[in-house]
Amino acid sequence: MKNIKYIAFLLLFSSVSAQTIKETSNDFPKTIVLEGAVLQKNSQLLVKNDTEKTAALQSLLRQADKIVKAKKLYSVMHKSQVPASGDKHDYMSTGPYWWPDPTKPDGLPYIRKDGLRNPEYYKISDSQEMDLVEDDAETLALAYYFTKKDKYAEWASEVIKTWFLNAETKQNPNLNFGQAIPGLNTGRGIGLIETRGLFRVIDAAILIQNSNSWSKDDHLALKKWFSDYLTWLTESPIGKDEADEHNNHGTHYSVQVISYGIFTNRAEIALAEIETFKNRLESQLKPDGSQPFELARTKSWNYTNMNLEGYFIAARLAENCQIDLWHYQTKEGKSIKAALDWLLPYIDSKKKWEYEQIHNIGFDETVRILKTASNEYSNSDYDTLAKKVDVKSYMLPFNQLAF
Repeated sequence: MKNIKYIAFLLLFSSVSAQTIKETSNDFPKTIVLEGAVLQKNSQLLVKNDTEKTAALQSLLRQADKIVKAKKLYSVMHKSQVPASGDKHDYMSTGPYWWPDPTKPDGLPYIRKDGLRNPEYYKISDSQEMDLVEDDAETLALAYYFTKKDKYAEWASEVIKTWFLNAETKQNPNLNFGQAIPGLNTGRGIGLIETRGLFRVIDAAILIQNSNSWSKDDHLALKKWFSDYLTWLTESPIGKDEADEHNNHGTHYSVQVISYGIFTNRAEIALAEIETFKNRLESQLKPDGSQPFELARTKSWNYTNMNLEGYFIAARLAENCQIDLWHYQTKEGKSIKAALDWLLPYIDSKKKWEYEQIHNIGFDETVRILKTASNEYSNSDYDTLAKKVDVKSYMLPFNQLAF
C-alpha cells in the first residue's frame, strides 16, 4: 500500500512541478535553498532600521560594490591546461589529496595523502573560479534583493552568463575531468563534490529574475544548462559512480540532483532522489546520530560538519516538494535531528573532540547549521550557541541576512 501511494504521489508531481507548487503557496522569493520567508522578514526589518540587519546590509553592499568595481569574470577558458577531450570548455581539476610517488622517477601514479592538499591542485583554475562564481553571484543577488539597485543584478547576470551561457566562455554541462589522478585516470565521480555549491547560482538567478538585466530567455537558458547537467549527472558512468558513494559525496550528490530537478521542473527526479537521500541517512548514521564515514577521515570535524550541512540543505530542498525531512526518522530511528544532537556537546565544548583532526577546528559551517536549526526546530538556543562558538562568523553579512 505504501508503494502504491508513493507511485501515485510521484505521478502527481511529474505533471505538476515542485517549483510550480511552491510558487502558488506564498509571496516570498521563490528561492530553493535560501529561505524566502526569512529574506522577506529581514527585508522588513531593514525597512524598520533594525540596527543589526542594517549593519549587515552595509557590510554586504561593501562586498558587492567591490565586486562590481573589479568587474572580474570567470570562465573555464581561463585555464592554461586542456582536458583529455581537447575542449577547454570542459571543466577539469586534479585530486587535491594526491601527490607524486617519491619512489617513482616520474612520480606516477600519484599516491593519496588524505587531508593534505597538494599545491598543484591550484594550478588548474576551474575549481577556484567556479567557487568565485558562486560567491559573487550570491552576494550580488542578495544585494539586489535588499536594495533593488540594478547595478548588482547587472553584474550578477554577467557573472552567471559568462560561466554558463555565453558561447565563447561557458562550461560544458559535464564533469568528465574532475579530480583526475595523474598516472591513473583523467577524471572521477569524486570530482562532483566540486559542484556541490551550484545551487547558490540557481538561487541567485531566481533573486534577480525581476531585474532589467536577467531576462526570461536568460532564465530558460540557465534551466537548460542545469537540465543538461542533471542528465549527465544521472546517466553518465562518472555521475553514476558518485551516486554510489556512502559518505558526504553521496549526500552532496543528492543535494545536486534534488536542486537541479526542482529548478528544471523535473520533479520526478527530485522526488526519487529524496527517497534515495532517506536511505543515505540509514546507511551513513549510527543510531546515536554519529557519522562513522566522516569520523574516519583525517579531518573528521570538517567532514562531519560538511556532511551535516548537506543534510540540512537537502531538507530545505525537500520543502519545495512539500516533504518534511527535518523530522523524518528511518526504521531504526536515525534522523537529521539526531545527527545534530550528537554533535552539540562537541560544539559547546562539553565534550572534547577525540577523533583525528589534522587541522584546526573551525566553525563556519557549524554556525550556518545552528542558525538553520534555530529556525527549523523553533529553538533559539541553537542561535545563541552559534554566536557563542564563533561570533565573527555569526556576524558575517550572509549569516545575518539569510537566516
